[in-house]
Amino acid sequence: MNEVDVLTVFIEEGYQITAEAVELICSHCSPEKLIQHVLENIDASVLVIDMEHIDLETVGTFDTGPDSDDTFTIQASRPLSSVVTSNDLSLSDNPVSVISDISDNSTCVGEYIEFVQFFRNRYSRLSEIIRSRVNARPIESLSKNRSPGLRGGKDFGEVSIIGMISNIKSTSNGHKILEVEDTTGSFSVLVRMADKELYEQATHLVLDEVVGFSGILTNDGKLMIARKIILPDLPNTMAKKSGSSGKAVLTSDVHVGSSTFLEEPWERFVDFLKGDTDNEALAAISREVRYLVVAGDLVDGVGIYPGQEHELTIPDVYDQYRKAAEYFDEIPKHIKVIISPGNHDAVRQAEPQPKLPECIRVDFPSNVTFVGNPSMVDLDGTKILIYHGRSIDDLVAAVPGVSYHAPTKGMVEMMKFRHLSPMYGSRVSIAPEKNDHFVLSHVPDILHCGHVHTVGVEWYKNVLLINSGTWQDQTEFQKRMNVVPTPCQVPVVDLATYRTSILRFDE
Repeated sequence: MNEVDVLTVFIEEGYQITAEAVELICSHCSPEKLIQHVLENIDASVLVIDMEHIDLETVGTFDTGPDSDDTFTIQASRPLSSVVTSNDLSLSDNPVSVISDISDNSTCVGEYIEFVQFFRNRYSRLSEIIRSRVNARPIESLSKNRSPGLRGGKDFGEVSIIGMISNIKSTSNGHKILEVEDTTGSFSVLVRMADKELYEQATHLVLDEVVGFSGILTNDGKLMIARKIILPDLPNTMAKKSGSSGKAVLTSDVHVGSSTFLEEPWERFVDFLKGDTDNEALAAISREVRYLVVAGDLVDGVGIYPGQEHELTIPDVYDQYRKAAEYFDEIPKHIKVIISPGNHDAVRQAEPQPKLPECIRVDFPSNVTFVGNPSMVDLDGTKILIYHGRSIDDLVAAVPGVSYHAPTKGMVEMMKFRHLSPMYGSRVSIAPEKNDHFVLSHVPDILHCGHVHTVGVEWYKNVLLINSGTWQDQTEFQKRMNVVPTPCQVPVVDLATYRTSILRFDE
């Protein structure tokens, strides 16, 4: 195992390593096992691995052979990534297929009937997913059979309904009452505090979400006491992924034109994509890069938040895009670039958003594919759902445990809801299209979001969730909102194994 192989493993795990530590590992009789043990036991707070983290004379025997007495320090656990090797990729053929996109397909003008169609489409599609798991009654059937003096539990036994949540409130005793409705009527569901697991699940429910409930009716037949909550959710078992080869780089929130845009780290990132680096391990990774996916906020825009004009180096939005085009023109042409808009971009604020207009697209090189927000693309067998992620703002305010510091927690809720932005009328402005473009009828391999400026990677039921951070330092507005970004950190996904590495360009 040579020095490049050692460097590659640690870089893909998100660490830096000193030359002395690399030399020590390479001189060991079993460098692969030593690397594995170091990564399994390194403290999570360590960013640069040095000689002190490779202690061969302390606790924790690690057998490297029948005559070995090597020992290692045991600290914390981390997995070992596979070593990157050259696989002679044909980088000239990196296909991009757009599976779903609102661009050129928007039909709404804001009429009342369109709002009705929008919510009925959402209910129909999500209730169908839930109905495959539970035999639900129409709500109307419960209302029609209400009779004075009849015991609900006796007449109905356990019943199930599927509805959209229209109201959530708490009783004086702390129980939750959920008002749910379908196309036939509405009904109230009680979730008791004593049912701790069920109650915890209910605290994660949000308005306008489509949910199934099973339970018993009260004596007067006017209330259901919930015994089970059924979400659309992803299936527990999914087909085994069959990736291709090479790597996809995911990023977002570049914010060209802002005074807090980190230009020098961005240029180091572009140098990495070009293979222009003295770090042989990074150069080896760059040779495998086939795709670059940008999940919105390519530029900082104009008039997005109060006082933004004082933090712009490029005050004209079209000049911002022309500068961004210059940056992207430096990226090697064999790398296919996919760009989706966000709330700072020059498209309508209401989601779903179409791709950037032709007057902007014309300045970008031919290897760039523009799509809307959200959109699903197929990258040589890997389905990536790109969503800028503005609904995370709503989820942070409504769901316990979801925060800007842990963005993938909100993305997990999206997967459970099978919907990217369930709450209507909150922070996210949603256009009432005939079809709800946020419903996850098809499960992606990867969900890629941005918006919150913090990096996160998590698996949920065989879907890789990635929030790709930013290239912008903390703004004055973010300071007031207590948002601390993690800029210049770039997730790189191996398309064969879906193993994800975080490369840092801030140092």
